[in-house]
Amino acid sequence: MSILTAEKLGLSFGAFDLFKGISVTVANDSKIGLIGPNGIGKTSLLLILAGITQPTEGITHIARGRRLGYLRQEAVDAFSDRQNSVYSEMLSVFTHLQGRQDQLTALEMRMSAGENNPELLEEYGNRQHAFAEDGGYDYELRIQQTLTGLGLGKSTWQMPISHLSGGQKTRLLLARLLLEKPDLLILDEPTNHLDIETVDWLECTLREWQGTCLIVSHDRYFLDSVTTTIWEMTSRGIETYSGNYSAYLLQRQERWEYFERVFREEKARLLREADFIQKNWVRASTHARALGLLRRISRDISIVQNQGIMALRNGKKWSESGLHVERPLDVVEAIRAVNAIQMDGNRPLAIRPRLVADKISGNLILQADHALIGYPGHPLFTVNKLLLKRGECAALIGPNGTGKTTFLKVLLGQFQPLSGEVRLGASLKIGYFAQVQDHLDPVKTLLEEILSRKEIGDEPARRHLALYLFRGEEASKPVRALSGGARARLALAILALEGANLLLLDEPTNHMDIPAQEALQEVLESYSGTILLVSHDRYLINRLATQVWELEDGKLKIFAGSYREYILRGQTAKGDKAGRKTLLAPRPLARDNNRETRRREQATNQLEERIRQQEAAIQRLSEELQRSGDARDTEKTLDIGWQVARAQARLEELMADWEKIAV
Repeated sequence: MSILTAEKLGLSFGAFDLFKGISVTVANDSKIGLIGPNGIGKTSLLLILAGITQPTEGITHIARGRRLGYLRQEAVDAFSDRQNSVYSEMLSVFTHLQGRQDQLTALEMRMSAGENNPELLEEYGNRQHAFAEDGGYDYELRIQQTLTGLGLGKSTWQMPISHLSGGQKTRLLLARLLLEKPDLLILDEPTNHLDIETVDWLECTLREWQGTCLIVSHDRYFLDSVTTTIWEMTSRGIETYSGNYSAYLLQRQERWEYFERVFREEKARLLREADFIQKNWVRASTHARALGLLRRISRDISIVQNQGIMALRNGKKWSESGLHVERPLDVVEAIRAVNAIQMDGNRPLAIRPRLVADKISGNLILQADHALIGYPGHPLFTVNKLLLKRGECAALIGPNGTGKTTFLKVLLGQFQPLSGEVRLGASLKIGYFAQVQDHLDPVKTLLEEILSRKEIGDEPARRHLALYLFRGEEASKPVRALSGGARARLALAILALEGANLLLLDEPTNHMDIPAQEALQEVLESYSGTILLVSHDRYLINRLATQVWELEDGKLKIFAGSYREYILRGQTAKGDKAGRKTLLAPRPLARDNNRETRRREQATNQLEERIRQQEAAIQRLSEELQRSGDARDTEKTLDIGWQVARAQARLEELMADWEKIAV
């Protein structure tokens, strides 16, 4: 049963359609992650589904008696009319329980006064049981646990809400929603303003949440931990994928491979028909057939242009398309239109550039002994012993303000350690990726910025920018017109030209949407040099890190191994293995400081997951085949038989791929 449905939603601003034709269903107890590039309309869609704004077209329906809770990205105005303290605001959620508690107290007073008739005792017993069932005896504990879990400790409980920062108000609204327990919880970027420990708590809470969740987030690790369904929003609408973010990646790749095959086959058919028309147009004996083909191609091209080439493969009839053609194309127009047909959307991984590192002599990149890092009169942390070798990736993590960026500046030579020693290897060429890209000239165009770093010519520079998702006229944009994520991509494109063999990355995925994060990850995974990564992006850390350096209590603690192993070690130390064993979705990797070996293991793990999914698909098809055979449905049996054969062939291909890299 569904809790919410939406049919053919559209939102327009004048002549501009932000999106149109979106139909979705939110099933009971599902946990859905909504992803897509910035500007595609995710927040606008959430506002419509939450009933806060109205669509230009289409309708939404929520099941009778169901309650929604909505968390905005920024909740600064959520409590503008409230004079409560933090704690009293949370108590207001349970006003109904407090009233029932007063009723119980009144009954207790009557009984203590000697009124002990059977009817009173029965009423008291019934009320007390219902009160306990509804959480009447533990709601204050829930308030305290929720506030503490979201980083609002006791020091804030008696603080007036008006004194909270914007981020604290957002966390307070989230706390209120969690305590209210709506049937459908809609969260827009809930991990904003949260540190890693608080996000960890929220992940555990939402995994155990008894209701339904719809979440927009760019935090891929969070999506991996919480969601059971992914909605991908594109200009074509919403595609649904079963499972968490990692499962979505595998399914998306397989869908793309299928779409690519269909595209090639359908375009080849149209080209053959266009070729036939061109060759037979002037022949009297075949002109009628060529004319019929021209009309059909005109209609097919109209369907492709409006609904995508998959509509042809799915048997979309012209009578069902809702389209019309004023006149058939002529022969030249048809050939040009067929040649111009492109794939719908972008490849799952839109770029495949490489960061090429200059060669380096020696194996040692970085060494530190008994170093004290900080500013004169303000030490931040100590490093007892640290080694970073060629080809490794170290992830430097810790709360804000602990000195991560300061350490990077020590490596860049901008600061010196207060005591001790920090040494860099020989022949290092350092590339620095800062949180704020203030080294970019805001007046220059993207093309000028690239050419100022390396004279490679206009066309090679444009091709290089296209690798980083700057295509066509975007190369002529001024740098000042770029968003934060786009500036980060430009900085990465510049690094790729400079041949650095040690990358210092300071929060590289800040302001990036998921497609840009994927592009960055792909580049860094192919990088042959050494990386020191400062980031809160746990998904990126999990994919890259061979060491984890944690800043805690004024010390830099070194863990030699992957981020997964670091997390599992922490769980073991806390005795919490059972409660949080699902924190990381992909299967564990054996520790290996060789990044090439780790990449091979990751590829093997992905293939094994695809093999498991293919085997499950074959099992389902086999069961359908059995049922259709029992029902003597010959046509359906033949169709499913072909599907089983194709699925078996695909499984054999996957097994062959697995043997190539796993043996």
